[in-house]
Amino acid sequence: MRWWKILGLAAFAGVAATGVVIARAERRRRAYTPEEIRERLRIRHAEAVTGAVTGAGTETVSAAEPPRTGDQPPR
Repeated sequence: MRWWKILGLAAFAGVAATGVVIARAERRRRAYTPEEIRERLRIRHAEAVTGAVTGAGTETVSAAEPPRTGDQPPR
């Protein structure tokens, strides 16, 4: 019965090692240079400014009025 324990521990170690390898590969894949990050932020900022100017896809919510839920009566 001892060999089942050894086999189980080996399988657990294999799964853990595979997870480590996948996590490292994902970190390398997602590693961006500072220039890439700046460029992405500039693009996102330009899109946000353009969207705010044109009003595309934005909703105005009054700060004085809390959002309504289905179980509250309208005021």
